[in-house]
Amino acid sequence: MIKVLCLGSTGKDIFFPTAEGKIIDTPEDLESQKKIAFELGAKVKVAERHESLGGCAANAAVALTRLGVESFCASSVGSDMIGNWAKEELKNEGVGVDLMKISASGKSDLSAIVVDENSGERTIFTNKNSDGSLDLDAEKVREADWFFVSDIYGKWEDELETIFELAKNENKKVAFNPREAGIREDAPEIIEAIGLCEILFVNKDEAIEIVSNMHTDANPENVNDEKYLLEKLKSLEVKIVALTDGMCGAWTTDGQNTFHAPALVTKALDTTGAGDAFASAFLAAYIKGKDIQECLRWGIVESANEVQFYGAINGLLKETEILEKVGDVKTERL
Repeated sequence: MIKVLCLGSTGKDIFFPTAEGKIIDTPEDLESQKKIAFELGAKVKVAERHESLGGCAANAAVALTRLGVESFCASSVGSDMIGNWAKEELKNEGVGVDLMKISASGKSDLSAIVVDENSGERTIFTNKNSDGSLDLDAEKVREADWFFVSDIYGKWEDELETIFELAKNENKKVAFNPREAGIREDAPEIIEAIGLCEILFVNKDEAIEIVSNMHTDANPENVNDEKYLLEKLKSLEVKIVALTDGMCGAWTTDGQNTFHAPALVTKALDTTGAGDAFASAFLAAYIKGKDIQECLRWGIVESANEVQFYGAINGLLKETEILEKVGDVKTERL
């Protein structure tokens, strides 16, 4: 059976749903086209909070495991209640935890997430106190066929280089979901890594940030066009690019075929983890030998279901459940 090693963050998410925020449209800011505002100094009451396992590596590992792909998680957590709890939650989901690092010098990751009840969109305040280093055991790494690389931090450039060097030396395939913070800190490092991976997963903001750094003279009208973004990202010699944009749906290309699928019509309760859900289901379908059009359908179904629950874990589906719904996804060849 094919095994996937999910590398990145694991922690705890606490959700605060509210309808008190004011949404402000800022279309002139291509990398932040909507903002939420609260009165400075106000106390905003929240009727009910929700708590969940979180972190990109944890989200992906649980999603893949539920879809029948054996997965294990490589994250750094603190030797505290949150770290011990997260590790047990992963074990209960059937995720391998032998490569999780317990950091005695730091606290586990904790995120406070404000969810706009009107749209389901969220703003994440995250505190990453563990050192982020993974200290990968080469012998355990050899058990994996794929690396899913997401939200690595700390001395992340060194970690990224180590991961891709291991992938090259051990002949592993890599799915990569770079985060916007990393792109802004060191875009050349991210761009170099993209050229070494099999599948690139990005949301539209991340894609705009990468392409803008690739082409400093890019026309703003072009970088807001999904097909243009796909073409430029594919030029980095990655095999497959998948791009998401919330309720506008998702796009994918392998250079020969390009498809778009609109989001399934659902009332989003909380969009946290939607991108992780999409990427994990897309990857699971790809590992199972599906073509990119079918992979796109799997990603759309998974993310549509996930946003109907608070947290990034509760709405994740099993393979039989996805297969019941993929026929609802309409794809268009571009």
